[in-house]
Amino acid sequence: MHLYDDEPQARLRSRLRSWLADAVPALPSRPPRGDARARRAYDLGWQHSLFEAGFAGIDWPVEVGGQGGTAAEQLIFLEETAAAGAPGIGVNLVGMMHAGPTLVAMASGQLRSRLVPPILRGEQVWCQGFSEPGAGSDLAALQTRAVRDGSGEDADYLITGQKVWSTNAHVADWCEMVVRTEHGSTGHAGLSWLAVPMDSPGIEVRPIRTIDGGADFCEVFLDEVRCPAAHRVGAEGDGWRVAMATLTQERLLAFTGDLIDATRLADQLAHRLAGDRRAEEEIGLVKAQLASAWALLRRNVSASAYGQAPRFSVSTFKLGFSRLANRLGALAAPVAVAGLGGPEPEWAAETLDKRLWFFATEIAGGTSQIQRDIIAERLLALPRSGR
Repeated sequence: MHLYDDEPQARLRSRLRSWLADAVPALPSRPPRGDARARRAYDLGWQHSLFEAGFAGIDWPVEVGGQGGTAAEQLIFLEETAAAGAPGIGVNLVGMMHAGPTLVAMASGQLRSRLVPPILRGEQVWCQGFSEPGAGSDLAALQTRAVRDGSGEDADYLITGQKVWSTNAHVADWCEMVVRTEHGSTGHAGLSWLAVPMDSPGIEVRPIRTIDGGADFCEVFLDEVRCPAAHRVGAEGDGWRVAMATLTQERLLAFTGDLIDATRLADQLAHRLAGDRRAEEEIGLVKAQLASAWALLRRNVSASAYGQAPRFSVSTFKLGFSRLANRLGALAAPVAVAGLGGPEPEWAAETLDKRLWFFATEIAGGTSQIQRDIIAERLLALPRSGR
């Protein structure tokens, strides 16, 4: 993409900006974080509004309910909704950023037609079943097993094991899950990607309370959970390739909202710290690095639009931005703490929440250590690290 809008992009931006100017002020207050069911209803309601207005799935195919646009136009959507203060993606994160794009790209026509449109219409929520207690960043170490019961595509898998850090699993309808379908296999081999209904008998979900008071992450326990083989995406044993496509999609645009938030926060800090020369220098450097992050994001989006898979550049962006966001959060925290008793306590509390999340970006979407390994081994062709 160009660093400026072409004519179709400018029309989209203008139309979206006009719609948001009416839609956002009319929204009710967001439910409290502890009310998971109310937040699900709120987020799905916003997604349905986007669908009705023709802004859901900007770069998804028309045949599944999307708009048939480009990745550059999707970036415009993310920029404008964030700038307007519109609701974030919320409980729709996995459906819109992970499972949905994977199903669009790799699922059979029948499975895609069945599972994708409800995501765009705001009817169903997805969660992710990748990480396990012994397989977090090292996803290839996962042990959750799926044993085939029957033959052919009419067969089922019986899934037994445990997943962890499954965001919004307690309010999800479906789970994108990677399991081990080949007995005795290790590493990347023998894995399969399944779409598992979360109301299946044998599934138990336990929310995990986190330091910020939320309980969005969950443990998921599976005891011989029956899942049709027809819900598999890709060939049996090809789950690693499918999962990598999911994670690449996640890292391409998933942090755009955070980048916008970070840019806004840097501007706010520059205003609040005006006159403090040392602080101004620190914030100025951060703002320059944020501009570089924007340039790299646009480059990755452009590569994706031309059919190139910018996997390693995506890892570079994710690594650099998470470190930068963590640094910005550390700069903002003392200012926010000092402001808790001042005239803007809401801004101070929001900023402290952002500081916690910016810290977590070093883990979310693949840890910084794993991103360094990917860049070193697969981009720079350095020897594998000892793990």
